[in-house]
Amino acid sequence: MSKIQHISLQQLASNPEALVIDVRTAAEVQSLGYAGSTHLPLQALTKEQVCAVCDQHDGAVYILCGSGKRAAMAAEQITDWLDHSIYVIEGGIQAMEQAGMALVRGESNIISLERQVRIAAGLLVVVGVVLGATVSPYGYGLSAFVGAGLAFAGITDSCAMGMLLARMPWNKS
Repeated sequence: MSKIQHISLQQLASNPEALVIDVRTAAEVQSLGYAGSTHLPLQALTKEQVCAVCDQHDGAVYILCGSGKRAAMAAEQITDWLDHSIYVIEGGIQAMEQAGMALVRGESNIISLERQVRIAAGLLVVVGVVLGATVSPYGYGLSAFVGAGLAFAGITDSCAMGMLLARMPWNKS
């Protein structure tokens, strides 16, 4: 049996003592967060950090992100580090917000990592088309590369551009 399971918001709400690890970027957490959660960004997740947080807690570990995808990636990464049961919170912070759960709102209007990826990909496609039409047909290669990257991200549920953007200075605390 896998140590990783998925949990609904209702199940999480019934466990007020839950250890929740939020793996979103610092900017996302500052914009909207779950009270009492511990912030350990996915792009900088280390065994030492996770074990230090979890060793102080006897129960299960709940992983939170924006929609559930990064939480599942983090759960896979930490499953061998812990003896705890690991739960991925279905729907992430987006589902919590839609369900009207009490969340902590920051004063900044940070753009989510998902939106940053869409903005960057869209701009790169436009630049590739403009370069292809005005400078050289090789410019279309940039658009093709971005399209292939998006298809790969959709198939593998892993986004290299998202991981790169998560490391940018504006996404750090």
